[in-house]
Amino acid sequence: MAKTLLLVDASAYIFRAFFALPAMNRPDGTPIGAVYGFTQMLMKLVADKAPDYTIVVLDKSRITFRNEIYPEYKANRTAPPDDLIPQFKLIAPAAEALNLAVAAAEGFEADDLIATYTKAAKGENINVEIISSDKDLMQLIQAGVTMFDPMKQKYIGEAEVAEKFGVAPNRVVDVQALAGDASDNVPGVPGIGVKTAATLIAEFGDLENLLDKAETIVQPKRRQALVEFADQARLSKRLVILRHDAPMPVALADAQQREYDVSVLREFLTEHNFKSLLRRLEGMDAGGAGDGATKEVSQDYQLLGDEKTLAAWLAQLGEAGVLAIHAFTTPDVVHGSSPATLHGIALAYAPGKAAYVPIQTHGDGGGLLATDTTHLGLGLKQVMTHLAPVLLADDILKIGHDIKQCDHAISGAISAALSGAISGAMLGDSPMRLTPIDDIMCLGFVLDAGKGVGYGLEALVGYHLGQGMLPPLPEAQTEDDTKSKTKTKTKTKPSFANLSPDAACAYAASRADMILRVWQILKPRLIQERKARVYERLERPLISVLADMEEAGIVVDAGRLKEISVEFGGRLSDLAGDIHGLARKEFLIASPKQLGEVLFDDMKLPGGKRLAKSGAWSTDAEVLESLATDGVAIADKILEWRQLAKLKSTYADALLDSINPASKRVHTCFAMAGAATGRLSSIDPNLQNIPARTAEGRRIRAAFVASPGKRLISADYSQIELRLVAHIANETSMLDAFHNGVDIHAQTASEVFGIGLEDMSPEMRRRAKAINFGIIYGISAFGLGRQLHVPQAQAGEYIEKYLTRFAGIKKYMDAMRDAAKNQGYVETLFGRRLFIQGGGGKDYIKRGFAERQAINAPIQGSAADIIKQAMVRMPGVLAEKGCGARMLLQVHDELIFECDATEVDEAMGHIKAVMEGATAPHLALRAPLVVEAAAGKSWDEVH
Repeated sequence: MAKTLLLVDASAYIFRAFFALPAMNRPDGTPIGAVYGFTQMLMKLVADKAPDYTIVVLDKSRITFRNEIYPEYKANRTAPPDDLIPQFKLIAPAAEALNLAVAAAEGFEADDLIATYTKAAKGENINVEIISSDKDLMQLIQAGVTMFDPMKQKYIGEAEVAEKFGVAPNRVVDVQALAGDASDNVPGVPGIGVKTAATLIAEFGDLENLLDKAETIVQPKRRQALVEFADQARLSKRLVILRHDAPMPVALADAQQREYDVSVLREFLTEHNFKSLLRRLEGMDAGGAGDGATKEVSQDYQLLGDEKTLAAWLAQLGEAGVLAIHAFTTPDVVHGSSPATLHGIALAYAPGKAAYVPIQTHGDGGGLLATDTTHLGLGLKQVMTHLAPVLLADDILKIGHDIKQCDHAISGAISAALSGAISGAMLGDSPMRLTPIDDIMCLGFVLDAGKGVGYGLEALVGYHLGQGMLPPLPEAQTEDDTKSKTKTKTKTKPSFANLSPDAACAYAASRADMILRVWQILKPRLIQERKARVYERLERPLISVLADMEEAGIVVDAGRLKEISVEFGGRLSDLAGDIHGLARKEFLIASPKQLGEVLFDDMKLPGGKRLAKSGAWSTDAEVLESLATDGVAIADKILEWRQLAKLKSTYADALLDSINPASKRVHTCFAMAGAATGRLSSIDPNLQNIPARTAEGRRIRAAFVASPGKRLISADYSQIELRLVAHIANETSMLDAFHNGVDIHAQTASEVFGIGLEDMSPEMRRRAKAINFGIIYGISAFGLGRQLHVPQAQAGEYIEKYLTRFAGIKKYMDAMRDAAKNQGYVETLFGRRLFIQGGGGKDYIKRGFAERQAINAPIQGSAADIIKQAMVRMPGVLAEKGCGARMLLQVHDELIFECDATEVDEAMGHIKAVMEGATAPHLALRAPLVVEAAAGKSWDEVH
């Protein structure tokens, strides 16, 4: 087999690492985030590829022979970010610390060295893999030479080059010479793009033949451009073609893949304070790992299937002080008073030191170890007798992923197993919560919200520790015991219940092990990146508060829901009849394809547009609303049918299935790592999107009721986002309106439209309200025009007047756009960092979306932080005041409580005080927070 040379274009990693990772500094203040990312990715790359030779190729200077040919070459490039510049000099030492060959040459670009090494390797029958996303290197692709794009994790061969450039790799330079390259300031031929260039080269064979025969081209503009700019095209080809005769600072023989020198690598990692990478060196042999990869921490996973083994393992905890935990239950998702059964717990107290405790359950012969339960698996009471003192100990930090769900299962199991076996002081008041706790999902969310990093366990492990560190659920091997003498082994669908004890242990213990390792990487970043306040004051204490709310649940009147479902079903049938009558045919209304054909093929309605991928007619809400605005009756009926069908299926029907048979209540789950702004979301079931302003939505809300003798209380922040805008922008007239209780929308209309409050019409107020909220979301003139049903130009005038009158708001908007473009993130008033993708990009659609995000995120995020702060404080205040009110739901800016009917007034006073004072003492808002509260027997009554 031919050997392989790995040519690493260092810039592909340096810039990716710089923009993908948060800022990091050495203790001496030197920025090292890009160096850290570069080192981490290079370690993983070499481990994954296991090449025979590796060369890391760098640019030595920005001035090369191409600048002598064309002084304007790359002249349009901006200087690298200030924090990146001092890191360039650390890239070569990083590669050398990994014992990798490094090559750079004065007067040549890294691409030229890659081309030269490629030619040399091919001459010695060595295959080449180029690690880069640089399109200029695609000209080198040939038999035995491929590229790997580390950004997209994608291989690039001849077929991929042809797809991108329309020609074979050896003709890429001809296409580039014609099309030019704006990023490198290569001029090309004006008016000719890549597609046209590819067509011309395919017809004429190469650039010289094309230029020689340019007079024969039929299209006059194209012919004139090629004749006039022929020399410029030849110049461009000299700029884009790569040199194959550049110096080779490192001989191929000297680039042979070598083992790490652990002491050298450790010294480099220690010098730069790369603690997580240092941990990867644990367990490495003195001579290195042989193939250039670090060995992972040795794994010591134990199956704790009897009391003696369990007690002995727990005795090893010693002074560890931390314990990663992961619960395995049926059903997989547990919250509230779900009738879930705890089948096992995975534990880890140090990297590689993990265990799995199977729990026998009644009725299934052993739960998750169902294939072999004769000698393994303890009863719940036996397990908890040993585990409860550890899990409830105040001096042991319990670490989990989405630990709220783990807490439901484990704390419930402890209560069920030991309610009379251990002291009340240990169990405390019901519901009991695990404490102290840390959650890597919440840590990742606080540190990296908006970066596109997932918060699931697999995503976090893959991103921070490397893909493959978390083994997937294996296929269980079973034996088909037939009457024949031979037993045939068959594969079954992956299921934890079918795993052998050893396989179950390996799978489960790895989860706890990886949770601990990710925690060791994330937790120190809170201090380094000054995010401890957000995590410690908002996210971590909120976990137990939300767990209590999920367990509390809310009563839903099943009889009323059934009545609503029947009623909605009848109305849907009537609407379907009306729609079919207007269409003059029956069809499946829920089918977008059939609906599109009816509206635009059969009825020939105007305004239809086809979807790019499928070619089918679009029938989304925007299309239907446009038709309805133009008076098309069938569009109105379809919109009504869709809304009613969604309410029936999502709420009237689905909520019946969500009522817990034991508690007779609905227990939603609050997702803490949903929207990047920090807003909580409600899932399984979603109780946050039930309409409050439609009659049908209010019917659904009316089914949410208080228990007998109790009342529901709704406490809702009034116009909190506008108050935050007024505070941030320090707009005097808005602040005065809020302090004096003036209608803010009427005040805005007065300011923008120049009319007195006494002359305010409902229409003018409605327009001002749309502008107020539209500005928060960075609305465009087009969007506002559509919303108000006015011409775009008129909507643009409204926005211009608004921003002229409220200059502070314009200043804020400009500052947030600049922050998204220049630093890649914005922050809330509480310091929550929200990363924005695409703020400085060239794609105007993505850039526009990013700018709107940047404007809205600090406002919406600050509102989310405020209600979270109120929720964290609420249980303690209510308990201190002796108030029995219980927090049940959070819906955007609203909190729902349940309390005794006799306590309503007292409870509302305490609730409003906590919510209105949520920012004190850390933040003094210029605009007062106001909470509107009401009580009633149902959710609908309190609105």
